[in-house]
Parts: sequence; C-alpha cells; structure tokens
Amino acid sequence: MTTPARVLVVDDSATMRGLITAILNADPDVNVVGQAADAMQARQAIKELDPDVVTLDIEMPNMNGLEFLDKIMRLRPMPVIMVSTLTHKGAEATISALEIGAFDCVGKPLPGDPRPFGDLADKVKAAARSQRKFIITGNKVAAPSPANANANASVDYRAGRKIIAIGASTGGVEALIAVLQKFPANCPPTVITQHMPHTFTKSFAERLNRLCAPTVSEATDGARLEIGKVYLAPGGERHLQVVNPTSPSCRLLDREPVNGHRPSVDVLFDSVAELAGRNAIGVILTGMGRDGASGLLKMRHAGARTFGQNEKTCVVYGMPRVAHELGAVETQLPLNSIGEEVLKSAAARREGNE
Repeated sequence: MTTPARVLVVDDSATMRGLITAILNADPDVNVVGQAADAMQARQAIKELDPDVVTLDIEMPNMNGLEFLDKIMRLRPMPVIMVSTLTHKGAEATISALEIGAFDCVGKPLPGDPRPFGDLADKVKAAARSQRKFIITGNKVAAPSPANANANASVDYRAGRKIIAIGASTGGVEALIAVLQKFPANCPPTVITQHMPHTFTKSFAERLNRLCAPTVSEATDGARLEIGKVYLAPGGERHLQVVNPTSPSCRLLDREPVNGHRPSVDVLFDSVAELAGRNAIGVILTGMGRDGASGLLKMRHAGARTFGQNEKTCVVYGMPRVAHELGAVETQLPLNSIGEEVLKSAAARREGNE
C-alpha cells in the first residue's frame, strides 16, 4: 500500500486498546489514528478522523458492538473488524456481526499467547483496500424462507454420485450462507474449510444449520459423508481431509499450517481431488491470500468441475483471483449464481460416471 491504512481502535479496556495499537503500529503500512472506549466516543472519532478501518470490541458498556456495528453499516458503511472473546457467547455475537456486514473477526488473546491477534495487521490492510461493494449497495444475506430453502429439493441426487468441496476466508460467512441456502435437504455431501478462529466454527455451523435446509455440523474424525449433510472444518486446530474411497469419510489431520492456515483449503481440495476425481465439484469463495488455489487446480486436473466467485461480489478477491490466474477455475460466477450452478453440475451425468 502506498498510504498506510488509517485505523480507529474501539475497546472499553485501556490495556486492550494499547495492545491492539502497538501491534498495528508495528506494521509500517498501518497507522492507528485514534482510540475510543465506547460507542459514543467512537461515533465522534469516526466523524472527526474519517478512518479507513475500525476495530470494534463486541462487548462494550452502554451500546454493545453489535448495535454499534448495525448503525455503522446503515449510516456510514465502512470496513469493521470485530474483536471478540473466545467464548461461546463471543462466538455467537461474532457470527452475527459478520452477517450484519463486519469485514472479518479476530479473537482476543489468551494469557501467554505468542502471537496475540495473529494476522490482524494483514486483515486491516485488506479491509482498507476493500471497496466493500456489497455493504454500500445494501446487499445483505436474506433470511431463508421455506420456499427458497427447498427450491431444489426435487432434484435427484443419488448417493455416492458427487462430493462438493468449498473453501472460503474473509467474507465467507455471508458467502457460505448465500450458497448453502440454495441447497436442498437432500444435497450432495458437502465439505467446507472456512478460515475462522477455533471457537467460532461450532457457532457458525449451528447458525448454518438453522438457516439452511441440509444438516450442517462441525466435521468430526471418521464421520461418513452422507447425502443431505454439510461438514464444516473445525477452526484453528486440525486440517480436514476426505478419505476412504469405498466409504468416503472425514479425517481431521494433525499437521502444521499450510499457506499459513490450519485448516487449509488446499489440504481439503487435494484430498478430494485424489479421492473423488471427476465425481467432485470444487468451489472457491471470497478470501485473502492464495489458500485453495493449487488444490482447486488439482481438482480440475483430476476431472472435477470447478467454480470461483467473481471479483465484483467478493469481499476480498484474493483466493478466487489466484485460482483463476492459475487456470484452476473452470467457471467464474457472481455469488448469487454459484449455489444453483453447483447443484446443476452435481445432478448432471458426466461421461465415465456411474
């Protein structure tokens, strides 16, 4: 970046504000221009300082982070990164914030954490670069109705026919909801890696399960892939793979991060390419970096159909861009078309399939 990203740090804890400020200011491409202890101070600081990005605490006095985020998104849309405790309550609130329109989230560090806030500076820089088109145009994820949740329920998905693999990162909460709301209750087995802190994925899976027709859960080691079920990789601890060609199942793998991530989209896509080949469909959605691009290319070389989210509808056109440039993406689509096209591909017979 030629100009440092200008950041306002909002947290009711002076200690936390100081820690976040020190971490961000250590990056030459980030400049903390102000701090605020509550929503009232933050509102005034936004008016006076006009920051590029806000980091926002979920739990604050007087007006909590969710309420303030909603006002920001309605009155002055801008990139906001949520800072949350790594608790079930904090995770639930964070998922709600991401649905409202927060750019991304980070967990508050635990005592002794060697890398507090992890890649916060990178997220801030990506947020500053993002135009956030979907916020500015008011493109929010709509709550499902019984009609759209089951719109494709009449399509005949035969057991064992296809496996769908999806990878996402920044912006993935909204994107995955939009895609999975198009899936019927009898959808093909679907495996997902979404970059997210480890305590957040269980809450996210529960939210998806409430919003979508298929059964959505965190993946467990050894779980068999079944029609009508969606398996979300647990965040931050192990990689998700699909193994066992005679009875495809989830495997959670203890291994170092790949592309800086654990779980990694590449690890998932590599396993699906090897296991399912042309009986698989790969989808890469919005996200920072390049994770998933090489794995999607392996899937395409193995005969799988592959889809990528287009630039216009991405929160961050990073992972899909790299995949597209590598030749891994067979078809690039706007977000609202991906679910339907994936289902059509899953229902279609291809030469060599049973």
